[in-house]
Amino acid sequence: MPDPVLFNAGAIAGQQALLTEQWHVREPAVSDGSGFAGLVAQNHLRNFQLWHEEDVARRNDLGFERVFQAKRAIDKYNQERNNFIEEMDKALVAALQPVESGCPRNSETPGMIIDRLSILALKEFHMREEAGRPDASASHREACATKLARIVRQRTDLTQSLAELLADVAEHRRTFAVYYQFKMYNDPALNPQLYRNAAPASGA
Repeated sequence: MPDPVLFNAGAIAGQQALLTEQWHVREPAVSDGSGFAGLVAQNHLRNFQLWHEEDVARRNDLGFERVFQAKRAIDKYNQERNNFIEEMDKALVAALQPVESGCPRNSETPGMIIDRLSILALKEFHMREEAGRPDASASHREACATKLARIVRQRTDLTQSLAELLADVAEHRRTFAVYYQFKMYNDPALNPQLYRNAAPASGA
């Protein structure tokens, strides 16, 4: 049976919005989706975790240790987020079989667009909270309502762009390539701050 989320941009965006709401009232579960939907959920979970750790990292009342932990968590979640972008793209390459040449190449992969939609789902949720915050001033709520409308429009437009890209790739009107991120700062062999200060290997 075909994966109902795999080629459906609207279903992807809807899943991200639903999970955002659910995860603000209960702990996220590893089982929130299987197949391609599971990859979308895992990518979205990393953005969800990143969003809230970024908030913590900007506090100045928690002490050095908690902020340090937040920074390390941000680094970990960001690496995992990129890993799941690549996993989504690999699944889409296998399903869509994009052509190597002969049509325009999209500079952004579907996985990258799905990741952007994930962040916009979080922005929409939190801006909606601010637009209705009872302890905020009327001017604050009004400004946030204006921003919310723009975010909703942006998310709608990006969902449509993803739908068009998936359809174009399937019909060989456009193509894309997965280049992989090769995050150097997390690799002890590529980050000079790590390999220059690493302890010498045993017996060296």
